[in-house]
Amino acid sequence: MAQGQAASYDIAIAGAGIFGLSIATAAIKAGQRVVVCEAETVGSGSSGGLLGALMPHMPARWNPKKEFQFQALLSLENHVRQLEAETGQSVGYSRCGRILPLTTTDKLEHHLERAEESKLRWHPDKTGFTYAVEPAGSRADWLSADAAPFGIVYETLAARVSPRQYLSALSAFVRKHATLVEGARVTGFDEAAGRVELEDDQSTLQTGSLILAGGFSTFELVEQLTGERIGRGEKGQALILDGAGLEGYPAIYCDGLYVVPHDNGTVAVGSTSDREFTDTHPAPGRSRELIERATAFCPKLKDRLLIKDWAGIRPRCHKRDPLIGKLPGYENLFVATGGFKISFGIAHQIADALIAEIIGGSAMHELPETFQPAHHFGVNRLEADG
Repeated sequence: MAQGQAASYDIAIAGAGIFGLSIATAAIKAGQRVVVCEAETVGSGSSGGLLGALMPHMPARWNPKKEFQFQALLSLENHVRQLEAETGQSVGYSRCGRILPLTTTDKLEHHLERAEESKLRWHPDKTGFTYAVEPAGSRADWLSADAAPFGIVYETLAARVSPRQYLSALSAFVRKHATLVEGARVTGFDEAAGRVELEDDQSTLQTGSLILAGGFSTFELVEQLTGERIGRGEKGQALILDGAGLEGYPAIYCDGLYVVPHDNGTVAVGSTSDREFTDTHPAPGRSRELIERATAFCPKLKDRLLIKDWAGIRPRCHKRDPLIGKLPGYENLFVATGGFKISFGIAHQIADALIAEIIGGSAMHELPETFQPAHHFGVNRLEADG
């Protein structure tokens, strides 16, 4: 921020990824004066990826976390359509559906049970979304029949979005209605003074509340502020191939990978997950591995042009679920991180719940207990290798 600049806001947000921008959007719509401080550029962290898979939890062992995500996936389409209308930008959203291969009789029996449970959990009579087991050879024009000797699951709740288009639309909305500053790294918070501390200590920024939403780097700042380390980064890698002619196909999840066709004539493949890493750059060997593995179960990808590969560090809480809410020991300092692989599907609902907590009011859907700070800190804290 400019030297000597003094500004006051109701809510300041550290981080312009999917959580930070979604929270900013919700705060703006709630009538708050908002500033977003991004250490680098919009989407420069793991939110700026390529895959865009919006996949539901299995309809088994149902719990509040799964219900929260289910409701988020149900409401996301209306949310993004409104954002598109407000900004004039497409976010690349489509309810594409998903294929899962069945490779053993045990998996077949397991998913037959899940298909029955989906009738209770997904309410297909009301939502129209189904989870069905289909026989061997089904949809073999897309998923190789050899990869699914006992049939497939085909479910219609899964969707996809273009991560970068979604971030572009959100950032356009925020820039129009609030303040978004790139190259402004938040390093601390003087709660008594309501002062956000920035790496450029010549700047002054006053706020009623600060929300830390800077992805995996948030864990270090949270540790500095609370003395507790509750998460880590994991490196993920993905890529984009030429996908001409594949636009209408569903996503596939097979061999630990997603193949996700997008409506711009590309197909995304990913992602890897590495706990140990030395940089954030794509590794050529990893990209070759992704292509080889994906082509093995999806022959239509053979000899497709590699357009771009990507790598980023995703935030993962030690207790796996996201961390959303007020930091222990503070009244006006909040955190939203740890979405790992499900952030894009739940960010708008996370934002609604967090802003309701901060300004007072009721959320459309309450946060599950396992998302809240009490689950992650103090006696409930889980160490990295726990």
